[in-house]
Amino acid sequence: MKTPVGIVGFRGYSGQELIRILSRHPRVEIVLLDHRSDSEQRPMPKNHEGPRRAAFSAEEVHRSGLAVVFLATPHEVAMEVAPGLLHAGAKVVDLSAAFRLREAPVHERWYKDAHTSVGLLREAAYGLPEFYREKIKPARLVANPGCYPTAANIAIAPLVEAGVVDLGAGIVCDAKSGVSGAGRKPSLKTSYCEANENFSAYSMLMHRHVPEVLQNSGIEESQFSFTAHLLPLNRGILETIYFRAKGVKSAAEIVELYEKRYAGEPFVRVFEAGKAPDLMHVQHTNFCDLGVTLDAATGRAVVVSAIDNLVKGAAGQAVQNMNLILGYPETEALL
Repeated sequence: MKTPVGIVGFRGYSGQELIRILSRHPRVEIVLLDHRSDSEQRPMPKNHEGPRRAAFSAEEVHRSGLAVVFLATPHEVAMEVAPGLLHAGAKVVDLSAAFRLREAPVHERWYKDAHTSVGLLREAAYGLPEFYREKIKPARLVANPGCYPTAANIAIAPLVEAGVVDLGAGIVCDAKSGVSGAGRKPSLKTSYCEANENFSAYSMLMHRHVPEVLQNSGIEESQFSFTAHLLPLNRGILETIYFRAKGVKSAAEIVELYEKRYAGEPFVRVFEAGKAPDLMHVQHTNFCDLGVTLDAATGRAVVVSAIDNLVKGAAGQAVQNMNLILGYPETEALL
């Protein structure tokens, strides 16, 4: 018997990626939960039904015995529906920002709205398995990380933990993402004529994902400068992270640090010293790739971190979390 799992928000890019990954998962049955009756229907080939569909409600979740429900919705929707899903007996993997930050005032500052499910903030496990695997396994509610913070935290946190960053000099994260990171909802900035043959920066110093990096890498806002850029391509995130190194004399030492920290991690790959990943290495995969360069004479160091924003930055990581929750092999359907 396959385990039934539901997807709310299955028409968006992350929701579609969830369907793609879960369709090859041998242990689960997908149920698409329709919470917007006015949503546009994609045309389907003849004689192709796809996953089972049902109207979204807590009662339907309970009746269908859904073990896990993925929320690929705006954070306002996730705040509204998550309590009822938990009460109905399902575990929730939330791909929105609703439960990523531990304090309501921090959420309210960066997202400019009041948090309506404050009681769940402390309960939610932050769904970055490389950091919080043992907290994720028993969790009822998992807050899937943002795409930019996934790439940033995997790169930065081990360096801060090891004390090889001169935090007084600060860390600069120059981050670029494909257009799908903005979601499927139409906007002028992500329309074809605006994004094609263009390259632009946005949300300078005030990007909503900044507090996730601070919270999970153990740094202060004054020590971290983050700028997001929109690339004229569909998918992928590449972050170039600059810092002043201390206590190390070569890039090879930092590579060794990463290799020790991520030994046995199936989805983190480290390049040889002086080499850097690009987006072609990670697109359509659940990998995070890291490359390090260091100028020993000045201490200037650069780490390049690359992921697919729709996979390791969203749906793939969500399935990784589901596997942990349900006790399945963590790499199931992802390798």
